[in-house]
Amino acid sequence: MNFPFYIARRYLFSKKSTHAINIISAISAVGVAVATMALVVTLSVFNGFHDMVASFFTQLDPQLKVTPVKGKTAPSDDPVLMQIRQLPQVAVATECLEDQALAVYGDQQLMVKIKGVDDNFDQLTHIREILEGPGSFELHAADMNYGIPGLGVAYLLGLGYTYQQPLRIFAPQREGQLNMANPTEGFVEGELYSPGVVFSMKQGKYDKNYILTSIQFTRQLFAQDGMLSSLELRLKPGSDFDRVKSQVQQIAGDKYYVRDRYEQQEDTFRIMKIEKLLAYVFLTFILMIACFNIIGSLSMLIIDKRDDVVTLHNLGASDRQISRIFLFEGRMISIIGATIGIAFGLLLCWIQQTYGIVRLGASEGSFVVNAYPVSVHPLDIVLVFVTVLAVGFLSVWYPVRYFSKRLLG
Repeated sequence: MNFPFYIARRYLFSKKSTHAINIISAISAVGVAVATMALVVTLSVFNGFHDMVASFFTQLDPQLKVTPVKGKTAPSDDPVLMQIRQLPQVAVATECLEDQALAVYGDQQLMVKIKGVDDNFDQLTHIREILEGPGSFELHAADMNYGIPGLGVAYLLGLGYTYQQPLRIFAPQREGQLNMANPTEGFVEGELYSPGVVFSMKQGKYDKNYILTSIQFTRQLFAQDGMLSSLELRLKPGSDFDRVKSQVQQIAGDKYYVRDRYEQQEDTFRIMKIEKLLAYVFLTFILMIACFNIIGSLSMLIIDKRDDVVTLHNLGASDRQISRIFLFEGRMISIIGATIGIAFGLLLCWIQQTYGIVRLGASEGSFVVNAYPVSVHPLDIVLVFVTVLAVGFLSVWYPVRYFSKRLLG
């Protein structure tokens, strides 16, 4: 058996001559455990919010979105896009065209984004899962075009689930000059009718800005016949996503951007990652402060065991072996604290996932979810364990070396 480890273990669990050392050692382990538990719980809560937001975006965002690098639109019959459509791993390919327009209903008006999509849009996304109202997902019928507004747009325009009058949409003429004597001639007007539903993603970026309709309507409204602003793709189940994305990017070259769902919402997820990183840094500083207790415990232990150190030295133990005894002592406190902290952290996460003890608001339905979401990622647990050990090991190295030299000198 490793001699320094054996002696360190005996010192840690045996009764000291000064009872305060046992208390300080226990406090040291508890301090490390509490800081570790806080790291596990906090990172898991950030993961929960990240996964929750990602689930909202996946209901309307495609798996892959191909957009032109130059300009806002591209020809839908571009050979590059045709080649991407024909990839065997592509299950659904939807042409989309979106742009800003003015929506007018009665006395209310609002700047919105009109997104025109193909009829297979419900196969590309989970749009049917976020519809509210007595109607169903429809984009057009004969010459009549339907408009599905976001819940926020419907509220701001006073539409309701079913609006009785047509929703008037105005877009500026792309050619010619504006006649100030009759400004209305500078706009193209279109009408959208209600299919009896609105969509609700619980994300203001979409709910308060978007109206979904047929791509034929948007092409006519924006004078973009045969054009698209994006080609949106859903892959067949079992496809190697990263490999297919790389293949699509290779075909697209420098002519088109190819973005997955996370890249389509890059700003949102970047902010969440920064917040998680800052929380990790701040809690690591708290962990460092908790490790100061270990230094105090080891300092008192070294003083308490002066006679034992002299005896071990006379029996042939080297200075390095004696220093390692106290290093092992500090490391064992760190390991015990880390293990207990991770165990209790995982227990708290399980309780929150199962019972939702910590709630977001007093009234039901005030928020998107009623309780704080929690998602435990194994890599975060490994990161926390490594962080605790690194901070604990580094915090005891210099003090043990210093006091051992003083004692053995």
